[in-house]
Amino acid sequence: MLDKLKLTRKQILVIAAGLVLLLVLALALRPSPVPVSATEVRLGEFAEYVEDEGRTWLRDPHRVSAPIGGFLRRVALEPGDEVEAGDVLFELEAMPTPALDARAREQAREAVAAARARLEAVEAELEARQTQLRLAETEFERAAQLHERGVIPSGERDRRESERDSARAAERAARHAVEVARFELESARAVVEIADGERSPGEQPTLEVRAPISGTITQRHRCCEGPVQPGEPVLEIGDLNTLEVRVDLLSMDAVRVRSDMPVVLERWGQDEALQGRVRRVEPSGFTRVSALGVDEQRVPVLVEITSPREQWTSLGDGFRVEARFVLWQGDEVIHVPTSALFRDQDRWSVFVVEDDRARLREVNTGRRSGLWTQITEGLSPGEVVITHPGDHIDDGSRVRADIRMYR
Repeated sequence: MLDKLKLTRKQILVIAAGLVLLLVLALALRPSPVPVSATEVRLGEFAEYVEDEGRTWLRDPHRVSAPIGGFLRRVALEPGDEVEAGDVLFELEAMPTPALDARAREQAREAVAAARARLEAVEAELEARQTQLRLAETEFERAAQLHERGVIPSGERDRRESERDSARAAERAARHAVEVARFELESARAVVEIADGERSPGEQPTLEVRAPISGTITQRHRCCEGPVQPGEPVLEIGDLNTLEVRVDLLSMDAVRVRSDMPVVLERWGQDEALQGRVRRVEPSGFTRVSALGVDEQRVPVLVEITSPREQWTSLGDGFRVEARFVLWQGDEVIHVPTSALFRDQDRWSVFVVEDDRARLREVNTGRRSGLWTQITEGLSPGEVVITHPGDHIDDGSRVRADIRMYR
């Protein structure tokens, strides 16, 4: 009887050992919890927005150009200099004398010699005409005296008077010819005497181009002296207080933007974001090729900066900013990361972590804003959802959640 009892105890010990071994094997073969990243469902401020890169620009820039062709004197003003309306921006003077080649210079010297010879010829002609005039006047006086005595008839006196008048006219013509010859000689001499490329004297009249408005020099197209053509730009002036931002949005986003819509300007060089408002959405767009070589239809949107000027004094024309157009915003909105959502039988769903297990739950979504999506039904604030569910997670899977706070 005792032997039978001892055998029964041994059997019990064997059975117990087998059960323990099976339990250990079951625990060893059981799948370990899947590590997942998770976050809490949030309740708070939520904004739907469109964001894109923009550039600052001046609303009414003034490009100052050369009104006429001439020689531009050196422009002393530099970008960043302040000017008042009416200040002299730059000066224009007459073009320098053109250079002469050897052939043209020799021809000019010959022209001077010819002009000097013509002057000498007309001066000799003037002396001859003056001699004839004195003779004609003497003969007319003698004829007049003889006519008074009755020695010669009236016709003879009239003929002498006509000869005197003709001599006077010839003398005047010869005098004018001398003046013309002198002018020609001076003109021919100026071509030879002025050195090649010599600028006119400093006391010559200059054209002063003045500032049309008070503002800041934003660009200088010409700094050094030299010839300029009519209409060639020299300087640009703008009032930095009227600085605004131009953002070229995709046309599908631009149709959702309205005038006076709030805009947040970020990543412009300072930590504090600037506030703005949409001033105008341009009525026409344009095509721009993206970095991937895809044609995109873009629409210019102009944003007025409403933050105090003291906060963005360092901004200038052509600076890069990032603009966020707020399409809709709410204060008490339930939202989760968009990466937590997935499609399950044509419905949006998420995995909620409950008692270290993933539980499938259907949700209704609302607006989307960047990396976040509004949840209108199916979740409560404070619940934990898996942010990046994979194919290895099913309803009821054991998980080890690493809860993170997403911005």
